[in-house]
Amino acid sequence: MPARSSASRRTVLRGAAVAPVAGLGLAACSAPGEQAASAATSSVELGAEGEVAKGTAKLYRDHGVVVSRDAAGDLKAYSLVCTHAGCVINKLRGTTLVCPCHGSEFDAVTGKVVQAPATEPLAELPVKVSDGRIVAGPAA
Repeated sequence: MPARSSASRRTVLRGAAVAPVAGLGLAACSAPGEQAASAATSSVELGAEGEVAKGTAKLYRDHGVVVSRDAAGDLKAYSLVCTHAGCVINKLRGTTLVCPCHGSEFDAVTGKVVQAPATEPLAELPVKVSDGRIVAGPAA
């Protein structure tokens, strides 16, 4: 008879949710009620500069990053790790990020919380344009 895994469904799902974030070297581990830890360890090229127009935002799910451009044309990048329970945000509605776990919402242009239960803003990441490409992470 095969041995049963002691991993809970929640543990497996949390591990699967964090996997896409590995592309940017972000880590997300927290228990409910604790703030997620997120620290970029390397920079990554995300896409063409023209992919993010003024007043819009774009999810780069494979890298765990959202990039936005404000009305003045300045780029901002934020981790997709929700600061409430460490879930990975996977939905962008206009410039509002929506966390699938508990419904927290964040402004993709400022990183600020616009709907609880999260109380802390998203972690901002350095971002720049290099040779017409958007690059995010510590070396950006």
